[in-house]
Amino acid sequence: MGNKGRWEYLQAIYERYRKAGRKDKKAILSEFCANTGYNRKYAIRLLNGPQPEERRRPSRPRGVSYTQQTVQVLTAVWDAAGYPWSVRLKALLPAWMPWIRKRFRLQPGVEKQLLKISARQIDRRLKAVKTQRRRRIYGRTKPGYLLKHHIAVKTDRWDVQRPGFTEVDLVSHSGNSASGEFAHTLNVTDIHTTWTESGAVLGRGEEAVQRALNEIAEGLPFRLLGVDSDNGSEFINWHLKRWCEQKDIQMTRGRPYKKDDNAHIEQKNWTHVRKLLGWERYDTAEAVEAMNDLYRHELRLWLNLFLPSVKLLKKVRVGSKVRRVYDGPRTPLERVRACPQADRVQVARLEELRKSLDPFQLARTIERKLERVYCLANRRLSPKEVQKTGSKTGREKGYGIDIGIRSPVFPVTPPYMRVRIRRFGGLSYRLRNS
Repeated sequence: MGNKGRWEYLQAIYERYRKAGRKDKKAILSEFCANTGYNRKYAIRLLNGPQPEERRRPSRPRGVSYTQQTVQVLTAVWDAAGYPWSVRLKALLPAWMPWIRKRFRLQPGVEKQLLKISARQIDRRLKAVKTQRRRRIYGRTKPGYLLKHHIAVKTDRWDVQRPGFTEVDLVSHSGNSASGEFAHTLNVTDIHTTWTESGAVLGRGEEAVQRALNEIAEGLPFRLLGVDSDNGSEFINWHLKRWCEQKDIQMTRGRPYKKDDNAHIEQKNWTHVRKLLGWERYDTAEAVEAMNDLYRHELRLWLNLFLPSVKLLKKVRVGSKVRRVYDGPRTPLERVRACPQADRVQVARLEELRKSLDPFQLARTIERKLERVYCLANRRLSPKEVQKTGSKTGREKGYGIDIGIRSPVFPVTPPYMRVRIRRFGGLSYRLRNS
């Protein structure tokens, strides 16, 4: 008797066994064991257990809906876009379709699949090419005490409905040594539109930081209304406070040692700076000039005009878990365009510029400029590699927007810092590039 027959036999005698007396149960059990070959104790558990139900016919596994060519094109777009989160990638595909169609010569079936694929299916299709990477963070911020009690502390949640209120921070490019003068990246992100600008300075002097912030403010497609920083002396000084008062800009700061107070800019420090330039040391004027050439031209256009992002709307507690609710993916330019306070002349110019640019060509130009920056790094004071096989490029060291996936390398630093160097693009984080 097969398994199906045994199960049907159990269904047939189950009710009769449950209604029978002690003597009849013994006879039914002996007959059941003799016919099925079950151990007596196992048979008792079956007959005294839950009522056997009709076994469902196992469903046939779903066939593959997306062709290999679709997955290859999806992977190439994911690479070129800097490895965005699946929800952002799905929103990016229709916007990039004119250039995708031209570059990959898509067949109608492949284009249809790319436009209908879901975010969850994107995660499944790209699972094989995603690798786990970890990061390490250097901290070079020293507190400024001079104006600490004259600048308001902002700890409440950002709830602004207009562009102009920003978070700012410096990212150090010191390599393995904090001695001497080295480059910093001034990073500025707008809370409402997620528009982000960067600029490089040599050292972190008060005047240099203020000049870089002034240049960034002049290039924004909206008026700068607020600056929220950490407690570093590069921001907490009379020079910057006087500049903010002259420009009628609100100046606030976070609490000491509370990075969550500046969560938006801390995230951009990773996605917009560290994943590109890594942890190399840049300490020359030539390196700063090369970094600014990248920040002020191709990179700002690529990030703000072509890459969509999502914003956290609210958090809902469900039992012991917190569910995050996000808005729809949109590029920073689309968010700026929807704001009545934006500079309409600049927005129109940016929209015309976007139509004339190719995001794939823009990505290659960024990669070429990154290689030039890598060549200007101070190798003696930068993290070393485990196996020295000659000078390596930035992409081989794990930085940049490398179109081909390369293996990450391990720096020779103290054991507690031996973690994988993550290159530009990697996996998306919980903050979803807000």
